[in-house]
Amino acid sequence: MTPDKSLGQHFLLDESVIARSIQLPSEHGSPVNRDSHVLEVGPGPGSLTLGILRTGARLTALEIDEEAVDHLNRVFTTNEEQFSLVKQDALKAQWPDDITHVIANIPYSISSPLLERIQRYHSETPLRSVVLLVQEEFAERMSMRGGPASAGPLGLSLWLDFEVLIDAKVPSSSFSPSPRVNSRLILLRPIERTGIAPDFNRRLFRTITQHCFANRRRKLRTLLSSTPRRISRVKGWHKDRWKGASGEILKSEIPELPEDWANLRPENLETKHWVILSDTFSTFNVE
Repeated sequence: MTPDKSLGQHFLLDESVIARSIQLPSEHGSPVNRDSHVLEVGPGPGSLTLGILRTGARLTALEIDEEAVDHLNRVFTTNEEQFSLVKQDALKAQWPDDITHVIANIPYSISSPLLERIQRYHSETPLRSVVLLVQEEFAERMSMRGGPASAGPLGLSLWLDFEVLIDAKVPSSSFSPSPRVNSRLILLRPIERTGIAPDFNRRLFRTITQHCFANRRRKLRTLLSSTPRRISRVKGWHKDRWKGASGEILKSEIPELPEDWANLRPENLETKHWVILSDTFSTFNVE
């Protein structure tokens, strides 16, 4: 097969990385076995696909590349009961309603929207674990362990649902063609966070964090005084409500937040502070 540059294809060749992708969930209490139903995104030539099938797990693979689809259908025709290939975009396809694991080497171009899709799915059908092979810089943003500059809306959103564990570094020589950067294996382990109510407004949380980190060098007072561009997409919110709520909040004392928090920059707040700030906005019903 010839990798399609327009699809961001880099085929994983390193068998040790393939084995590690499948082994990693077992080390954290969610083994891939005959009781599992795995979703793989962009299987390409099927190297990871074969490894997953050898565990006995059922596998649904989503692929849009015509050559890859033809190849996978030829190679795995004898595994129809265990293997299902769907020629659809992973961001648009209807995922099976009993997925237990997601394991994939994903193109960088769809990394962020795919994580959003995974979180939406997890909110309705709890996953046991997610293993992704992503670019190293993106892994740092997911885990927020690369220093203050790595903190942002991506990692904050994932924190709500998962513990993000960084595993092995994967050199560019493990792929064909070799990308210009190294990659990392990442495990997302589901976790229930204390202090987050069942009715927590995740859409508002994401809107606030995206708005603030878009201009991360400004102070929170300045950022919250302006209305997020997409605030109307959050149910019940609009420009006037935001202006009223932010005005009241910036004048109020919030004991759970750091002293003089409004004069800090976004990266100076801890993750729990963003939850408190979002909850505080939710309590203001200024119309």
